[in-house]
Amino acid sequence: MDWNRFPPLTGLRAFEAAARNQSYSAAGRELNVSHAAVAQQVKSLEAHLGLRLARRSGRGIAPTPEGTLLAAQLTESFGQMADAIRSLTEAEQERPLHVTMTPSFAVSWFLPRMQLFRVAHPGIDMVVNPTVEMVDFASADCDVAIRFGAGGWQGVEYELLLSSGFVIVASPDLVGTGWRGSPEDLLKFPWLQELGTEEVKVWLAAQGIEMPARAQITNLPGYMVLTALRNGQGVAAAARVFVEDDLAAGHLVTLHEEPDDTAAGYYLVWRAGIQRPALKHFLRWIRGATREGA
Repeated sequence: MDWNRFPPLTGLRAFEAAARNQSYSAAGRELNVSHAAVAQQVKSLEAHLGLRLARRSGRGIAPTPEGTLLAAQLTESFGQMADAIRSLTEAEQERPLHVTMTPSFAVSWFLPRMQLFRVAHPGIDMVVNPTVEMVDFASADCDVAIRFGAGGWQGVEYELLLSSGFVIVASPDLVGTGWRGSPEDLLKFPWLQELGTEEVKVWLAAQGIEMPARAQITNLPGYMVLTALRNGQGVAAAARVFVEDDLAAGHLVTLHEEPDDTAAGYYLVWRAGIQRPALKHFLRWIRGATREGA
């Protein structure tokens, strides 16, 4: 389509409304502009096409034969566009809310509270994808992700949801209660790591320690790591917020704690732009749930 030869859409819209209403004034009220503006747009369209489209008729207007043909085509075409847009927007509003989060966050924080969201918003269907894979919002249907980090991501909107430091923990059955060893000494123990991550390697590198060629690492789905920790199956890195109760009860002990970083924690991440209602409701609910400690 050669858009350089195509008439301005504002003129086509003004003429369609004027022809259908047989009045510049009625068309102006429909389009929320003055009748003079409608008349001027119709004149500009006539000049562009080199055709007379409407004539005065009493206190209104009457389309010419050429105008009648064009108006009928415009009304049908605009109606088809409106139907297509309505179908797309209704389908988008009815699409389930897609939320992705790490398995550890899903098990430790979200699942115990999921029913609260369902009670608050029974009309919103939801798909929860517990995965460590990062979301490409440009190509995925995901509405919002919940990820651990320090923010600073490009091309997305984000905000800190749950602040949490990073700790290395284990059961006292495995390491005892008075651990005084160095980070390197921890390599004599087996390690537990959330499947799909490199938490052990990253943490050791931060301590200036090279990953051994034959480190004792068991990779588990996130929902299994905490249970394995409590059973004394190994040492693991964890967000403090998820192990505080176990630490207080003595089920786990802290072996190393990273310096406090107020930027670190679990973030809400979503694509920039207009938020559909289901996402707005979810963001409002989860912010409130973290503030209230629900």
